[in-house]
Amino acid sequence: MERSIWAISCSSSHCVNTFFVTVNGGGVVVVVVVVVVVVVVVVVVVVVEVVVVVVVEVVVVVVVVVVVVVVVVVVVVVVVVVVVVVVVVVVVVVVVVVVKVVVVVAVVVVEVVVVVVVVVVVVVEVVVVEVVVVVVVAVEVAEAVAALQDQYLRIIKWEKVRFGISAVK
Repeated sequence: MERSIWAISCSSSHCVNTFFVTVNGGGVVVVVVVVVVVVVVVVVVVVVEVVVVVVVEVVVVVVVVVVVVVVVVVVVVVVVVVVVVVVVVVVVVVVVVVVKVVVVVAVVVVEVVVVVVVVVVVVVEVVVVEVVVVVVVAVEVAEAVAALQDQYLRIIKWEKVRFGISAVK
């Protein structure tokens, strides 16, 4: 029984060393081919595992980066929306306060104008009524005085005629 031999095969300018093993004197198994196949399979499996691990890690990193970017974008959008809402609320509150102040000032101005108009009307009314009363009283007094003077002059005239007093002295 042969255990192992080395065979050298050459074709053209190319020589290959091949290691043959004989089993039971009959079949020849090319151990190199089996070893190469096993090595190739192991290398392919290792490469596939490395590639799969790298691809999975790259995919995980990409997914994590995308998720982080999406979360950051969502947070930025939410912050912008909150800021816009706060600004709008502040503007609305300021406008409402300004409108309320303007309305209160307008109401106060209208009330003051109404009070001034009422006071002016009352004063004018009182003054006009008093002036009219004074004029009427003055006219009545003047008429009464004139009537009294006329009566007095008649009495004096009658007395002169009655007692014969001459007007010349």
